[in-house]
Amino acid sequence: MDPLELGSLSFSSRLLLGTGKFADADTMVQTVRASGSQIVTVALRRFNPDRPDDDLLAPLAQLENVTVMPNTSGARDAREAIKAAHIARELCGSRLVKLEIHPNPHHLMPDPIETFEAAKVLAAEDFIVMPYMPADPVLAKRLEEVGCASVMPLGSAIGSGHGLSTREMIRVIIRESRVPVIVDAGLRAPSEAAAAMEMGCSAVLVNSAIAAAADPENMARAFADAVQAGRAGYHAGLMPRSDAAVATSPLTSFLDSSGSHS
Repeated sequence: MDPLELGSLSFSSRLLLGTGKFADADTMVQTVRASGSQIVTVALRRFNPDRPDDDLLAPLAQLENVTVMPNTSGARDAREAIKAAHIARELCGSRLVKLEIHPNPHHLMPDPIETFEAAKVLAAEDFIVMPYMPADPVLAKRLEEVGCASVMPLGSAIGSGHGLSTREMIRVIIRESRVPVIVDAGLRAPSEAAAAMEMGCSAVLVNSAIAAAADPENMARAFADAVQAGRAGYHAGLMPRSDAAVATSPLTSFLDSSGSHS
C-alpha cells in the first residue's frame, strides 16, 4: 500500500487506532499488534506522569514501529487544547497531536470555532496538527490553509456506530482538500471503513468498533483488511454508476449474424 504522509512523517498503515474502552492494557496491546496500525491516539488525561508504570505509555512502549499521537479530548476551548498539546509534547516528545475540542459532554460534537483558533496556534508552533472536526468543507479548507497536516471529519457522532452518515459532505471535503482526509468517529463495521477508503479517504481512525467488539483482535484484523481493500479499490477505479441497466454480455451482434445464415 502507498504510504500515508503526515507532515514530515510517513506510515505504511492507513488504519489509526484509539486506545479507549479496551477491557485492559494487554487486550489493547494485542489488538494494536493485530491491526498493524502505526499510529495510536491516547487522551492526555489518561497519562499519569507520577505513575509511569500505570499509564498507557508503558504498555504502548512494548510495541515496535508505533507512534503515539496524544489527543486533547476533554478540552473545552482553544486555550485548554493548546495547553494540553504542550504538556503532551513534553511527556512523550511527539509533534503529532489530534486536536479535539468538544465542550458539550452530551453530544461530543467538535467546536469548529475553537478548533480553528487552536489549530492556527499549534501549526505555527510546529505541531503536526490533526484536527477532529464536523464534516464541513469550508472549515476543512480553512484548517488546511493554516497548516494542519490533515483534516479528520466525523463519520457520525463519537461512539454512535452510525457509520458514514456524513458521506456526501466527506466527498466534497476529499474533492477540495490537498491534505489527507481521515474519517474519525462513528464507524461500526469494516465495510464502512472500506467504503470510506473507496471514496478516496486517506485513512480511518477507529476505536469503539474494535474495542467494544466481542473479539477485538479479530475485529482489528478485519478493519485492517478492509482498509487495504478499500484503498486498492480506489486506486483501481470504481466503475461509473448508471441510472439504467446495462447488459454485461450484449447479444445483439451475435443474433444479427446468426440470422443472416438462416
